[in-house]
Amino acid sequence: MKLVLASNNAGKLAELQALFAPLGVELVPQGELGIPEAPEPHRTFVENALAKARHAAQLSGLPAVADDAGLCVEAFGGLPGVDTAFYATRFGYEKGDDNNVRALLEQMNDMNDRRAALVSTLVALRSADDPEPLVATGRAPGLITREPAGTNGFGFDPVMFLPEFGRTFAELPTEVKNANSHRGRAVRQMLALMRERWFALPAEATK
Repeated sequence: MKLVLASNNAGKLAELQALFAPLGVELVPQGELGIPEAPEPHRTFVENALAKARHAAQLSGLPAVADDAGLCVEAFGGLPGVDTAFYATRFGYEKGDDNNVRALLEQMNDMNDRRAALVSTLVALRSADDPEPLVATGRAPGLITREPAGTNGFGFDPVMFLPEFGRTFAELPTEVKNANSHRGRAVRQMLALMRERWFALPAEATK
């Protein structure tokens, strides 16, 4: 089964391809089909993910999956949230992972409350008009470090410290990260939903 991924983020594509492999699903990034990125005007992850999935399904004619993810910092009232990708631009930096990390550490320099969570919401549609989208959310709570650590990952992985492992996401082996990341947790929920709703055998076939 081919599934259009409503993203051109190489890091996200690599993670999701590995995570979806057990279901035999082939992810095709929307850029390969000439599909432009969809607007993301909403203030919640689920609304933006749904808008992106509908956009990709509409223009491709294929089932689609979209992920909207971000960092929710307790001391900022849950922000930057859906604005995570553009966080650095609020402080005069160009858009980019390294600048996002730099801006975050600068803004939290004098803060003792380092609690935060990486959140991922996945939405999958059989078609653009699918009235029953599959929705899965994964949340990985941790603490924001004062300095980046590790090179295995992207986004805020180098500053997201997981107390249960004593390391940042970027310091974990890929298989451990995928099993415990916000996106990994969301994908496990999504795979279960797909098996139940999309790939379930008819009752007579199980007898």
